[in-house]
Amino acid sequence: MSNFLLCASPIQGHAAPLIAIARDLVARGHDVTVLTGSRFRDAVLATGAGHRALGGVADFDDRVMQDHLPERDRHRGIAKLRYDIETIFIRTVPDQSRAVEAAIADLAPDAILVDAAFAGILPTLLDDPASRPPVLAAGVIPLSQSSTDAAPYGLGLAPSASAIGRLRNRALNTLVEKVLFRQTQELANRTMAELGRPVLPSFVLDLSRLFDRFLQLSPAEFEYPRRDLSPNLRFVGTVLPPAPVTGALPEWWMELDGDRPVVHVTQGTIDNKDFDRVVRPTLDALAEREVLVVVATGGRPVEELGALPANARAAEFLPYDRLLPKTDVFVTNAGYGGAQYALSHGVPLVTAGDTEDKPEVSMRAEWAGVGVNLRTGTPTADAVRRAVDTVLADRGYRRRAQVLAARIRQYDTFGEIEAELEAAVTSATAARAQVM
Repeated sequence: MSNFLLCASPIQGHAAPLIAIARDLVARGHDVTVLTGSRFRDAVLATGAGHRALGGVADFDDRVMQDHLPERDRHRGIAKLRYDIETIFIRTVPDQSRAVEAAIADLAPDAILVDAAFAGILPTLLDDPASRPPVLAAGVIPLSQSSTDAAPYGLGLAPSASAIGRLRNRALNTLVEKVLFRQTQELANRTMAELGRPVLPSFVLDLSRLFDRFLQLSPAEFEYPRRDLSPNLRFVGTVLPPAPVTGALPEWWMELDGDRPVVHVTQGTIDNKDFDRVVRPTLDALAEREVLVVVATGGRPVEELGALPANARAAEFLPYDRLLPKTDVFVTNAGYGGAQYALSHGVPLVTAGDTEDKPEVSMRAEWAGVGVNLRTGTPTADAVRRAVDTVLADRGYRRRAQVLAARIRQYDTFGEIEAELEAAVTSATAARAQVM
């Protein structure tokens, strides 16, 4: 058995998959330590893994992100993505890196697995491979890897590998790298220099190519085909965190077995401070439709929704493993994990996301034919109504989602992750033996 160090940014969508992987590795007999935010300590310890907390500005609480990103709402579109990357993922690198180096010194791990956005591993990754453990990454967000077959990450554009499309992609890649994210690249390189490392050998949004192995947590069919994918990339399927413990089912649960289509809507557990973004427009849009609208508030009191239409039901949390098999359409703000959870049950999507990775998730759903992309994070009620009507009327969305669900079931995701970790350990051991 091996000794593994897992590192995750202290953000629910990044930490939850790594914690689920930790649980599985512990069950297989490995020694596992998870380095992440203090707020995830109990969740990590419940897996049987050890927990180490990040320090300094790296140990923030994503539930009150506005406290850490006071200027975030001043930005829109690409400017907002750039602000997020610089503030959340680059300026935290020194504190993350110190925590990683301390963990390596204390634990001597056989291999390290990080979430793909955990930039604090970069100083270690840039060291001589013979002097460090193998470093693997888990792609917990849509794949960010430049290509002549796809537009740059963050623009939310469909891929195109035609002659004209490849020209478009080259031009946009140059624009993003040399203009829009130039200051981000410069900040990353200054940070590496301050930590005694060389400048990054690639564009800051193209770091997936640097890892010893990059394990994208997705079926290949939910990712754009690229002829120039890096050879270190493996698609390993979807990590589905366990459904939250919700206690007794709500008294209205039996209504889900009626003759009305079920439309589930949620804004998740982080971006749920303003229900007027997605939840309220959905309630208003479907108030007169012959559907049952089911809302999960992500932990906020149901009363904060205000008055509910007669055809709506709500709870703070709902067991997705029991809800999604009864759901006909999932209206979502396009979190990567939530979208894949729905697709794993063959549920088509209506996506409304315009921050972080959500435009990329939304476009992948549109491109794969498993959902309608509203192309905004604040849709109108009319737009939601038309989208839900479209998905309900066109059974092709459901069929394509079910095909994707069948593909997801074919992956032995946890088994493949363990095998990749063990293969990396074996390769590193063999390389060290040759040097000696």
